[in-house]
Amino acid sequence: MYEWTIACSFLLLIISIYYWLNRYSYFDKLDVIHKKPLPFVGNSLPFLIRSKTFAEFIEDAYNLDRDAKYVGLYDFSDPVVVIRDPELIKNITIKSFDHFVDHRTIIDSEQEPLFTKNLFGLRGNQWREVRNLLSPAFTSSKMKAMFKLMSDCAENFADYLKANADNESTINSKDAFTKYTTDVIATCAFGVAVDTMRNPNNEFYVLGKKATSFDGIVMLFKFFMMRASPTLSKLFGIRFTDRRVEIFFTELVKNTIETRDREGITRPDMIQLMMESRNNKPGDGPILTIQDMVCQAFVFFFGGFDSTSSVMCFVAHSISTNPNIQKKLQDEVDDVYEKCGESLTYEAINNMEYLDATINEALRLFPIQPAVDRVCTKTFELPPALPGRKSVIIKPGDGVFLPIYALHRDPEFFPNPNEFYPERFLEDPKGTLHSPAYMPFGAGPRMCIGNRFALLEIKVLLFHLLAKCTLRPGKNMILPLELSKTSFAMTAKGGFWLSLEPRNKWNKKL
Repeated sequence: MYEWTIACSFLLLIISIYYWLNRYSYFDKLDVIHKKPLPFVGNSLPFLIRSKTFAEFIEDAYNLDRDAKYVGLYDFSDPVVVIRDPELIKNITIKSFDHFVDHRTIIDSEQEPLFTKNLFGLRGNQWREVRNLLSPAFTSSKMKAMFKLMSDCAENFADYLKANADNESTINSKDAFTKYTTDVIATCAFGVAVDTMRNPNNEFYVLGKKATSFDGIVMLFKFFMMRASPTLSKLFGIRFTDRRVEIFFTELVKNTIETRDREGITRPDMIQLMMESRNNKPGDGPILTIQDMVCQAFVFFFGGFDSTSSVMCFVAHSISTNPNIQKKLQDEVDDVYEKCGESLTYEAINNMEYLDATINEALRLFPIQPAVDRVCTKTFELPPALPGRKSVIIKPGDGVFLPIYALHRDPEFFPNPNEFYPERFLEDPKGTLHSPAYMPFGAGPRMCIGNRFALLEIKVLLFHLLAKCTLRPGKNMILPLELSKTSFAMTAKGGFWLSLEPRNKWNKKL
């Protein structure tokens, strides 16, 4: 018996070594430029031990060869092709989208449906059906219908900050902006008024923070286990989210639906569209269960709560450290404020060109995601990476990375890429805003469905905040800004800190 145990263990070891060696020979066989991998972690060690941010990790791969259309990267044991050429990215995400429909996932769908059964995690026809169902929630007409609710939240937020501001005070802007995004989502999506600035212990905010916190050694261990051994992760019940978060959102969506059904309430939002899917007949579109609705509502909350507030932090910081840009913005804000009289309008906020350019520039320097992925769903032929090399065939299941952060900071596409210069989006819209190298929300049919909502939310906040306050870097802010190596998300080392100086130009409310 003892001999059989040794023999089986030895055989398992041989099989494992063969598997790893075979995986790590992938790019050698294809003759794709890549960095030599390490056992078990591939090229991911710098990111895993936090010596580099995820953005820097991807940028290092991007810079392996400045002339190549793509290079190779081992994400743990998974070979991933990093696409460097914007035109090839355009082909993959738009023209040949049917070959790259899906995202990768490392989370078990049965164990954590909130993260896998939402629009981001769904695959194939399921994704298409739900995307088609939810897209009408983010049209211009729906944004216009939600605008007043959003503007009221932003004005309430700005009034609170101004009333509590003085020249010596410093606020944690990430904390403050997350409270604002909590109020907007609670109001616009669920019809709940929470006023998080004055009531920071509400469940929306508390559990939202818990659901979107991915820092610390425990989270690092979970991430490693899910990447290195999904089977063991499932066996030991390793989860990203606290079960209380899942219970809260399930009850919230159920209660929202029951209340609307009982009282005949109709609202122009995602929840309403999902409720209406119950009337679909087979073949007319998806019929969503309560769990389906919870998952879609959660990913909308997740993106709006954390990602949007992070963008706000980067935009506000960039404005605070560039007084000349802030002056131009406040001149534009004052002009619109004066023309609008008693009511800021949807049209007015969307016609603010310099505000739009400033946000676009912040998204260029600090995109929401440093990279996005796609999974090959049909065999696809990549052109030669360099002259004289062969084409590369990638097969279903193979992954690609689209290195957004690296592209946005490449001087070939954006001159003086590390300079915060909003004017580039006004002087050369074709070479910036409409460039295939610029994709802060992703590209193609799988780009972020809520990008219009997020941009409007950011514009409205900045309008009211800049009308009533001047922004300065807080005394705790590390200058110049460095990206944090201890967080999985894009954020500043040491956090975001702002000092607010009240403006007295506009004392009446819009």
